[in-house]
Amino acid sequence: MSDSGVINDQQIRDFVKSNPDYYVKEFARINNSTRFVFSLNWAAFFLGTLWFGIRNIWNWALAFLLIETFAVVQVVRGLFGNISADAYKKIDQIQSTIDFRQKQLQAAIESNSDKVDVFKRTIKSLEDSIAGYAAEAQRVEEMGFWIAVFGIILFLAMRLFQAVMANAILEKRFSEWLSDRSVRSGMRPADVVLTTGFAFTVMLLSTIHYSFPNMVALFADFPTHPDIRLLSIDGVEKTFDYAVIKGDALFTAITIGIRSVLDSLEMLFVRTPWIVVISAIAVMTGLSAGPRAAIYSVAFLAYMGLLGFWVKAMTTLALLGTAAILSITIGIPLGIYCSTRPRFYAFIRPIMDFMQTMPAFVFMIPVIAFFGTGKVAAVIITMIFGGTPVVRLTVLGLKGVPETIREAAIAYGASKWYLLTKVDLPLAMPTILAGVNQTVMLSLAMVVVASLIGAKGLGQDVLEALQYANVGQGILAGIAILFCALILDRVIQGKKRV
Repeated sequence: MSDSGVINDQQIRDFVKSNPDYYVKEFARINNSTRFVFSLNWAAFFLGTLWFGIRNIWNWALAFLLIETFAVVQVVRGLFGNISADAYKKIDQIQSTIDFRQKQLQAAIESNSDKVDVFKRTIKSLEDSIAGYAAEAQRVEEMGFWIAVFGIILFLAMRLFQAVMANAILEKRFSEWLSDRSVRSGMRPADVVLTTGFAFTVMLLSTIHYSFPNMVALFADFPTHPDIRLLSIDGVEKTFDYAVIKGDALFTAITIGIRSVLDSLEMLFVRTPWIVVISAIAVMTGLSAGPRAAIYSVAFLAYMGLLGFWVKAMTTLALLGTAAILSITIGIPLGIYCSTRPRFYAFIRPIMDFMQTMPAFVFMIPVIAFFGTGKVAAVIITMIFGGTPVVRLTVLGLKGVPETIREAAIAYGASKWYLLTKVDLPLAMPTILAGVNQTVMLSLAMVVVASLIGAKGLGQDVLEALQYANVGQGILAGIAILFCALILDRVIQGKKRV
């Protein structure tokens, strides 16, 4: 055997710790073939999830644990569980209702009421329901044996699958360990205790809960108290009230800034004669993205005008333009700063994750609390939802600039400003423009949501179409919104998108 083979065998022994000769042979079989190699690991078959957990392959261990737990639950439910508990619970509920109706019937008979027949029909209907649930309970109980058989088959099939896949998965883990020694190897006693305890707890609690539903009341609902929720609500409201009072000057300044940009664009788009607007947009699009894009823009604007959407379309275009311009104006410089400040980027990344993942209707609440309803609040909500891609992709683009090019520019005496404006930004521009595109498209997605708080525009037509099931109006207005976004995208990104 060559020296490299000896070293490799020793590395395998250092990695697996237990039964090294077996794994040296199996890893050699796997590496010497380009196809899947059938290899049966009996330890993985008998230990199942525990084998993967002890080997610290938790991504597979958790998936196998869920399936094995489901199989065990089916076996216990089928053989020993109270699988008809729900049916009998409904029977008890109906029986209590029948008892109450029996008392009403007796009272009606004694008082010679004309509702005697009504009560009799009700009782008869309830008794028929009990008979139906009883038949269902009997049918479910008869299926118990087959449920258990299914669980046993699933459990054995899963164990066989784990045995077949174990060596291939462990060999891949070994390859990761060769390049990254922080990957945990071997089988440590602590891992054995942790894996066994975790798997046993999950299986035991799941089996008890699903097989014997009423045995442990604690499993039914999370233990809490209504006062916790009420106190939390009160604390949040007091915090927002304090912030609204103390931050009034800041919120007023932000409102004035956004309102100035929005009013300028609305005056430009809405109050200017339509022929001037079409001509200006056609020229801007032609200069930015070429004559073909200019023709498309004119066609889009003609569509809006002919269908009577002109004023609302221009209002929407102003709203989208304001949100996009502010997002890009803030996002690109912020992305440039973050690309050179990894710690600051690590700090704001969770904030941007929160902005993108939080549902719009949730962060709409604090925005309304701080800025009220109307177009300014709509612009802020649109910026929160759509402003993060331009930051992320600016950072990605600048970090992707080849270091050799930057070093060559520095060697020729390039200053930091020259390096940024003449080297980094031009090379990162395609990625940055992709971020701009995503910002514009996400801003488009918020037009209808923003109409809920008084943004008006085309989103209001779509909202009304949803409320009154007006399919035609909704489709036509939606297409107009799409055209607004396409015009903005072509103007902002220019020829690089054509």
